[in-house]
Amino acid sequence: MNRRTFLKTFGLGMAAMATQGCGTLAGGAAPRRPRNILFILADDVGLGDFSCYGPTPNLTPFIDEYVKGGVKFHRVHTPSSVCTPTRFSIFTGSYAWRTPGTFIAPGDAALLIPQDWTTLPKLMKASGMATGAVGKWHLGMGPGPGKTDWNKPIEPSANTVGFDYTFLMAATADRVPCVYVENGRVVGLDPNDPIEVNYKHNYPGEPDGKRDRTTLRMDWDVGHNMAIVNGIGRIGYMRGGKKAIWKDEDMADVFVEKACAFMERHKDEPFFLYLGTNDIHVPRVPHPRFLGKSGLGVRGDAIVQFDDSVCRVIEKLRALGLEEETLVVITSDNGPVLNDGYKDRAVELNGNHRPTNGLRGGKFTPFLGGSRVPFIVSWPGVVPGGRESAAHFSLVDLASTFAALRGVTVPEAAFPDSYDLSACLLDPAAESPRQDLICQDPTMSLCTGKWKYILPREARNNPLKVSDPALGQLFDLERDPMEKTNLCKQHPEVAKRCWARLKAAAETGRTR
Repeated sequence: MNRRTFLKTFGLGMAAMATQGCGTLAGGAAPRRPRNILFILADDVGLGDFSCYGPTPNLTPFIDEYVKGGVKFHRVHTPSSVCTPTRFSIFTGSYAWRTPGTFIAPGDAALLIPQDWTTLPKLMKASGMATGAVGKWHLGMGPGPGKTDWNKPIEPSANTVGFDYTFLMAATADRVPCVYVENGRVVGLDPNDPIEVNYKHNYPGEPDGKRDRTTLRMDWDVGHNMAIVNGIGRIGYMRGGKKAIWKDEDMADVFVEKACAFMERHKDEPFFLYLGTNDIHVPRVPHPRFLGKSGLGVRGDAIVQFDDSVCRVIEKLRALGLEEETLVVITSDNGPVLNDGYKDRAVELNGNHRPTNGLRGGKFTPFLGGSRVPFIVSWPGVVPGGRESAAHFSLVDLASTFAALRGVTVPEAAFPDSYDLSACLLDPAAESPRQDLICQDPTMSLCTGKWKYILPREARNNPLKVSDPALGQLFDLERDPMEKTNLCKQHPEVAKRCWARLKAAAETGRTR
């Protein structure tokens, strides 16, 4: 079936479903499918950073009100406590630790997703959707360090793995190159001022974060002392491309505008849109209209800015008359971090705010504070409003779940770790078929039943190298949700059983 025929058939099917009601078709036929999917992925937002989860009021007023019309999930985990592996897992349905080189990617990394893999955006395209990616990518593009020419069309890119339209930053806001890349081309580039990027040495005559530290408008604490862009030290060096350099304080607005423009262009056809915000990743440079709004310094102000971004995108969806036809998912790539390399006073000004909602750890750690994240689902008329869910869910499951919601068959060899949890998204009372939750930080951990097991550091992300499972950490999450008491010595048999499950996951190459 070609795309034109599919869209015609899909539209007739949607019309029929609309006359039958919002849940399932008459006679218990197939459930209604979302015409559109809007997937919003925040950066470094913890479970307690949304006011609807935590005790700090008024940080996220729009999200707090919006969730009343949807479902708030409490046991959603990321497949990693850092960025790149989580995003890799979301788009491939595979744990990143299975593929070497997929931990935290440098700004000039080669495309990390194999071009011949089945991916989430490819299956969304197969279902007849226009696919778009706006915002943070951090999965590499081009052939890699020393080979990617930022002055020509960049291949391969995010478009290569299934997105029709992309408007992205290559990596993170604290890494060079500090430019936007639209459909594989640097935006606003002056051909007479070519870009050069490397992560080994600075270029003659270019400012340096160590040498020129007194000129910085935001001082660095750890790292972030190489190139200086917009008065802020970055990781890596670059020169040239002056007209293409982004303004940090405008980034949230730029991403919102591009996301809204994509929805406007595709309002008459089904679409899948991934919006990866920069907020609240460092460097935290909110637009001046948000400064001081949170009372928690620039980190809190960046949370307020994120809430505003979500508000404006949802308002656009409503203005287009598409809200009742669109499944919306809002979550974060990993848990929070306060001091992440800049002297932005995030720790000092945090006050009584609890970014993890009291859980231990955060970003870069194997504890729940690093992997349990907010997760909100809305689809008016289909997903019941004002409900909460305790279903176990991993963000790696989004690939199979979105495919099922769109009625696309996942090839047997694809998405090896992604479960179809569409029933949990549509029904907050549904039980999750997922038994094990595996996370990487890079040390792997496993949640199964009431137990949480963390591999010994000697093994890092390879359970096959464990000499003694009892050297790891074991917690009873029912009695000890704060993960304070290591029970490995008291229950070595449980530790060994959990290790065996991790070992089997590694050896078999799949968990689905």
